[in-house]
Amino acid sequence: MDVAFVIRERLEELGLEQRDLARAAQVTESYVSQLLTRKKAPPAPNRTEIYDRMDRFLKLPHGELAKVAELARKEELKRELGDTSEPLFPNIRDLLLGKCRDERVKEVRAILEGQPFGELERLVTQKLLDVAGFAGDIFHLSAKQVASLDALIESWDIDLATFTLEITLRRRAGREAERVRRFEFVDVAVVQEGGLEDFLADPSLSGTATEQELDFLAGLRFKGRRPTALYYYRELQNLRDPLHFRSL
Repeated sequence: MDVAFVIRERLEELGLEQRDLARAAQVTESYVSQLLTRKKAPPAPNRTEIYDRMDRFLKLPHGELAKVAELARKEELKRELGDTSEPLFPNIRDLLLGKCRDERVKEVRAILEGQPFGELERLVTQKLLDVAGFAGDIFHLSAKQVASLDALIESWDIDLATFTLEITLRRRAGREAERVRRFEFVDVAVVQEGGLEDFLADPSLSGTATEQELDFLAGLRFKGRRPTALYYYRELQNLRDPLHFRSL
Protein backbone atom coordinates (compact mmCIF):
# COMPACT_ATOMS: atom_id res chain seq x y z
CA MET A 1 0.00 0.00 0.00
CA ASP A 2 1.34 3.41 -0.97
CA VAL A 3 0.20 7.04 -1.22
CA ALA A 4 -1.22 6.66 -4.73
CA PHE A 5 -3.28 3.62 -3.73
CA VAL A 6 -4.73 5.28 -0.61
CA ILE A 7 -5.66 8.47 -2.49
CA ARG A 8 -7.31 6.60 -5.36
CA GLU A 9 -9.33 4.47 -2.93
CA ARG A 10 -10.56 7.51 -0.99
CA LEU A 11 -11.45 9.46 -4.13
CA GLU A 12 -13.55 6.52 -5.29
CA GLU A 13 -15.20 6.06 -1.90
CA LEU A 14 -16.11 9.75 -1.65
CA GLY A 15 -17.13 10.08 -5.30
CA LEU A 16 -14.54 12.81 -5.93
CA GLU A 17 -12.35 13.62 -8.93
CA GLN A 18 -8.62 14.29 -9.26
CA ARG A 19 -9.45 17.87 -10.16
CA ASP A 20 -11.24 18.35 -6.82
CA LEU A 21 -8.22 17.04 -4.95
CA ALA A 22 -5.85 19.28 -6.93
CA ARG A 23 -7.79 22.40 -5.95
CA ALA A 24 -7.98 21.40 -2.29
CA ALA A 25 -4.26 20.60 -2.17
CA GLN A 26 -3.39 23.79 -4.11
CA VAL A 27 -1.48 21.96 -6.82
CA THR A 28 -2.11 21.42 -10.52
CA GLU A 29 -4.26 18.58 -11.81
CA SER A 30 -1.23 17.42 -13.79
CA TYR A 31 0.72 16.95 -10.56
CA VAL A 32 -2.08 14.86 -8.99
CA SER A 33 -2.36 12.77 -12.15
CA GLN A 34 1.38 12.00 -12.17
CA LEU A 35 1.29 11.23 -8.45
CA LEU A 36 -1.57 8.75 -8.80
CA THR A 37 -0.03 7.03 -11.83
CA ARG A 38 3.31 6.85 -9.98
CA LYS A 39 5.07 8.85 -12.68
CA LYS A 40 6.04 11.31 -9.94
CA ALA A 41 7.37 10.22 -6.56
CA PRO A 42 5.44 11.42 -3.50
CA PRO A 43 7.01 14.39 -1.70
CA ALA A 44 8.93 13.74 1.50
CA PRO A 45 6.52 13.87 4.47
CA ASN A 46 8.59 16.44 6.39
CA ARG A 47 9.04 18.86 3.49
CA THR A 48 5.54 19.89 2.42
CA GLU A 49 2.05 20.67 3.71
CA ILE A 50 0.45 18.88 0.79
CA TYR A 51 -0.30 15.78 2.86
CA ASP A 52 -2.14 17.80 5.52
CA ARG A 53 -4.33 19.41 2.85
CA MET A 54 -5.05 16.07 1.24
CA ASP A 55 -5.83 14.44 4.59
CA ARG A 56 -8.42 17.11 5.35
CA PHE A 57 -10.01 16.91 1.91
CA LEU A 58 -10.11 13.09 1.87
CA LYS A 59 -11.37 12.97 5.48
CA LEU A 60 -8.40 10.92 6.64
CA PRO A 61 -6.86 11.08 10.14
CA HIS A 62 -4.30 13.86 10.51
CA GLY A 63 -0.89 12.68 9.34
CA GLU A 64 -2.21 9.52 7.65
CA LEU A 65 -0.77 10.13 4.17
CA ALA A 66 2.56 11.31 5.57
CA LYS A 67 2.77 8.09 7.59
CA VAL A 68 1.97 5.98 4.52
CA ALA A 69 4.60 7.87 2.50
CA GLU A 70 7.25 7.32 5.17
CA LEU A 71 6.51 3.58 5.41
CA ALA A 72 6.63 3.24 1.62
CA ARG A 73 10.01 5.01 1.49
CA LYS A 74 11.46 2.71 4.15
CA GLU A 75 10.19 -0.39 2.35
CA GLU A 76 11.78 0.82 -0.88
CA LEU A 77 15.09 1.41 0.88
CA LYS A 78 14.92 -2.07 2.41
CA ARG A 79 14.51 -3.56 -1.05
CA GLU A 80 17.43 -1.54 -2.40
CA LEU A 81 19.85 -1.80 0.51
CA GLY A 82 18.78 -4.81 2.51
CA ASP A 83 17.46 -4.83 6.06
CA THR A 84 20.34 -3.56 8.19
CA SER A 85 20.72 -1.37 11.23
CA GLU A 86 24.44 -0.74 10.70
CA PRO A 87 25.63 2.67 9.46
CA LEU A 88 25.89 2.72 5.69
CA PHE A 89 29.08 4.79 5.76
CA PRO A 90 31.19 3.80 8.80
CA ASN A 91 34.31 5.28 7.19
CA ILE A 92 32.80 8.71 6.53
CA ARG A 93 30.38 9.39 9.39
CA ASP A 94 33.16 10.81 11.58
CA LEU A 95 34.14 13.10 8.71
CA LEU A 96 30.56 14.30 8.25
CA LEU A 97 30.16 15.11 11.92
CA GLY A 98 33.60 16.70 12.10
CA LYS A 99 32.85 19.03 9.18
CA CYS A 100 29.29 19.87 10.26
CA ARG A 101 28.69 23.34 11.70
CA ASP A 102 29.16 23.24 15.48
CA GLU A 103 25.64 24.43 16.29
CA ARG A 104 24.12 21.67 14.13
CA VAL A 105 26.28 18.68 15.14
CA LYS A 106 24.10 17.40 17.99
CA GLU A 107 20.94 17.45 15.90
CA VAL A 108 22.62 15.90 12.86
CA ARG A 109 24.24 13.16 14.96
CA ALA A 110 20.84 12.16 16.36
CA ILE A 111 19.40 11.96 12.83
CA LEU A 112 22.30 9.91 11.45
CA GLU A 113 22.11 7.44 14.31
CA GLY A 114 18.33 7.19 14.01
CA GLN A 115 18.26 6.51 10.25
CA PRO A 116 19.42 2.94 9.61
CA PHE A 117 19.08 3.47 5.86
CA GLY A 118 21.03 6.74 5.89
CA GLU A 119 18.73 9.11 3.99
CA LEU A 120 20.49 12.26 5.23
CA GLU A 121 23.88 10.58 5.26
CA ARG A 122 23.58 9.57 1.60
CA LEU A 123 22.35 13.03 0.57
CA VAL A 124 25.21 14.93 2.23
CA THR A 125 27.88 12.41 1.20
CA GLN A 126 26.80 12.52 -2.44
CA LYS A 127 26.85 16.32 -2.51
CA LEU A 128 30.29 16.44 -0.87
CA LEU A 129 31.54 14.08 -3.57
CA ASP A 130 29.93 16.20 -6.30
CA VAL A 131 31.53 19.39 -5.00
CA ALA A 132 34.90 17.69 -4.66
CA GLY A 133 34.64 16.47 -8.26
CA PHE A 134 34.72 12.76 -7.38
CA ALA A 135 32.87 10.25 -9.53
CA GLY A 136 32.19 7.01 -7.76
CA ASP A 137 29.97 4.75 -5.72
CA ILE A 138 29.03 6.32 -2.40
CA PHE A 139 28.72 2.84 -0.90
CA HIS A 140 32.37 2.00 -1.57
CA LEU A 141 34.43 5.02 -0.63
CA SER A 142 38.12 4.34 -0.25
CA ALA A 143 40.25 5.67 2.60
CA LYS A 144 42.06 7.82 0.02
CA GLN A 145 38.79 9.45 -1.11
CA VAL A 146 37.77 10.15 2.48
CA ALA A 147 41.17 11.73 3.12
CA SER A 148 40.79 13.86 -0.02
CA LEU A 149 37.37 15.05 1.12
CA ASP A 150 38.86 15.95 4.48
CA ALA A 151 41.48 18.06 2.71
CA LEU A 152 39.03 19.79 0.36
CA ILE A 153 35.97 20.44 2.56
CA GLU A 154 36.10 23.06 5.28
CA SER A 155 32.53 22.73 6.59
CA TRP A 156 28.91 22.01 5.67
CA ASP A 157 25.53 23.01 7.07
CA ILE A 158 21.94 22.06 6.34
CA ASP A 159 18.57 23.63 7.07
CA LEU A 160 16.59 20.61 8.23
CA ALA A 161 13.27 22.32 7.49
CA THR A 162 13.99 23.03 3.79
CA PHE A 163 16.97 20.70 3.22
CA THR A 164 18.99 23.62 1.87
CA LEU A 165 22.58 22.38 1.95
CA GLU A 166 25.63 24.68 2.06
CA ILE A 167 29.16 23.36 1.56
CA THR A 168 32.26 25.50 2.14
CA LEU A 169 35.55 24.49 0.53
CA ARG A 170 38.96 25.22 2.00
CA ARG A 171 40.68 28.39 0.77
CA ARG A 172 42.65 28.07 -2.43
CA ALA A 173 44.50 30.79 -4.32
CA GLY A 174 42.30 32.52 -6.88
CA ARG A 175 39.18 30.49 -6.03
CA GLU A 176 37.60 32.59 -3.26
CA ALA A 177 34.38 33.21 -5.23
CA GLU A 178 33.80 29.46 -5.59
CA ARG A 179 34.33 28.46 -1.98
CA VAL A 180 30.68 28.22 -0.96
CA ARG A 181 28.31 25.89 -2.83
CA ARG A 182 24.60 25.96 -2.08
CA PHE A 183 22.02 23.29 -2.98
CA GLU A 184 18.29 23.86 -2.60
CA PHE A 185 15.88 20.95 -2.81
CA VAL A 186 12.59 22.69 -3.61
CA ASP A 187 9.34 20.76 -3.62
CA VAL A 188 7.47 22.23 -6.57
CA ALA A 189 4.21 20.49 -5.77
CA VAL A 190 2.91 23.18 -3.45
CA VAL A 191 1.87 26.50 -4.93
CA GLN A 192 3.83 29.26 -3.23
CA GLU A 193 2.05 32.41 -4.42
CA GLY A 194 -0.85 33.46 -2.20
CA GLY A 195 -2.66 35.00 -5.17
CA LEU A 196 -2.54 31.72 -7.05
CA GLU A 197 -3.85 29.87 -4.00
CA ASP A 198 -6.80 32.26 -3.82
CA PHE A 199 -7.39 31.89 -7.55
CA LEU A 200 -7.46 28.08 -7.35
CA ALA A 201 -9.73 28.15 -4.32
CA ASP A 202 -12.37 30.29 -6.07
CA PRO A 203 -14.37 28.25 -8.65
CA SER A 204 -15.82 31.45 -10.11
CA LEU A 205 -12.28 32.43 -11.20
CA SER A 206 -10.57 29.12 -11.93
CA GLY A 207 -13.49 26.72 -12.44
CA THR A 208 -13.09 26.49 -16.22
CA ALA A 209 -9.28 26.40 -16.35
CA THR A 210 -7.79 23.40 -18.13
CA GLU A 211 -4.85 21.34 -16.89
CA GLN A 212 -2.51 22.99 -19.41
CA GLU A 213 -3.67 26.48 -18.45
CA LEU A 214 -3.14 25.77 -14.74
CA ASP A 215 0.35 24.45 -15.45
CA PHE A 216 1.13 27.69 -17.29
CA LEU A 217 -0.18 29.90 -14.47
CA ALA A 218 1.66 27.90 -11.82
CA GLY A 219 4.91 28.39 -13.74
CA LEU A 220 4.76 32.19 -13.63
CA ARG A 221 7.42 33.78 -11.40
CA PHE A 222 7.64 37.32 -10.00
CA LYS A 223 10.45 39.23 -8.32
CA GLY A 224 9.45 41.69 -5.63
CA ARG A 225 5.73 41.60 -6.51
CA ARG A 226 2.82 39.47 -5.31
CA PRO A 227 -0.01 39.13 -7.84
CA THR A 228 -3.62 38.76 -6.71
CA ALA A 229 -6.20 36.16 -7.65
CA LEU A 230 -7.67 38.70 -10.09
CA TYR A 231 -4.33 38.94 -11.87
CA TYR A 232 -4.34 35.18 -12.51
CA TYR A 233 -7.93 35.37 -13.76
CA ARG A 234 -7.01 38.12 -16.22
CA GLU A 235 -3.90 36.22 -17.25
CA LEU A 236 -6.13 33.23 -17.97
CA GLN A 237 -8.37 35.36 -20.18
CA ASN A 238 -5.34 36.79 -21.98
CA LEU A 239 -4.12 33.25 -22.59
CA ARG A 240 -7.44 32.37 -24.23
CA ASP A 241 -7.74 35.51 -26.36
CA PRO A 242 -6.80 34.60 -29.97
CA LEU A 243 -5.88 38.25 -30.65
CA HIS A 244 -2.86 37.85 -28.35
CA PHE A 245 -1.27 35.12 -30.46
CA ARG A 246 -0.12 34.87 -34.05
CA SER A 247 -1.04 31.86 -36.14
CA LEU A 248 1.76 29.37 -36.77
